[in-house]
Amino acid sequence: MSRGIDHLVLCVNDLKKARETYAAMGFTMTPQAQHPFGTGNTLAQFDGCFLEVLAVTQPEDIFEHDGDTFSFPAFNRDYLADREGMSMLVLDSEDETADRAEYLASGLRVHSPFDFQRQAKQPDGGSVTVGFSLTFVTDPALPDMAFFTCKQWRPELFWKPDYQRHANGATSIKDVFVVSPDITSGAAFLSAFAGAPITETAQGVDTIATQRGDLVVMTPDAFAARFPGAFTDRETSTPFFAGFSIACKDPDKTAHLWQNAGLEVHTGADGAWLAPSAGMGCVIVAT
Repeated sequence: MSRGIDHLVLCVNDLKKARETYAAMGFTMTPQAQHPFGTGNTLAQFDGCFLEVLAVTQPEDIFEHDGDTFSFPAFNRDYLADREGMSMLVLDSEDETADRAEYLASGLRVHSPFDFQRQAKQPDGGSVTVGFSLTFVTDPALPDMAFFTCKQWRPELFWKPDYQRHANGATSIKDVFVVSPDITSGAAFLSAFAGAPITETAQGVDTIATQRGDLVVMTPDAFAARFPGAFTDRETSTPFFAGFSIACKDPDKTAHLWQNAGLEVHTGADGAWLAPSAGMGCVIVAT
């Protein structure tokens, strides 16, 4: 079963500051929401996918990993001990039971099923309860990265057009960038996770085209050639999520908005991009 990008988990230390930073980038951010397990978030919604900017807000409510139970909050807490940035890739789901069966058949490590609910503030100021079923998979070769599928219980309560209009013209997530010294094993895992084949798009670059957006796996050298100076050699010595690109109605206008916001904008073959110092640990490309 082929899947598409549902959302990216972008870990930050200060949720209020991050919300202001993403708003300065031209994203319309949803009101802050609270999970029942110690993390809070604010979202930049598009049509069918979103960015989840997430922080630890109530550490006393975090539960720990236990056996087959994967702890979403504990993983992100531990991630933030080293850096800010993208910690998790999430694909969409129509059937969490089918996801689990397919991943087990593919030999992936699948964790215990996980469901939860939270309050979501609506554009009119009211609140509704939204719920999700998550299927976590991990790979020992990718210890600083986590993956899951997400099924919406009541999608009509979650997706709101008012939250999908952005001053920067962003309309969707186009690419996710993964840097790994060994792109073969990383791409193989992502191919199994997405249910989509691998294509080699350039030397040192493998791409998995999902139903919504591409997963682009690059060697450190290939990534540095596209985004020079973005990360140090030490930072690229182990696999990690390096950032993402956003499809925009007019990338040039997006770049001007970023410049007017005082952000240092770089240019390259992929388009205008922000370095991790401006992108809160991520390379962010307007394309």
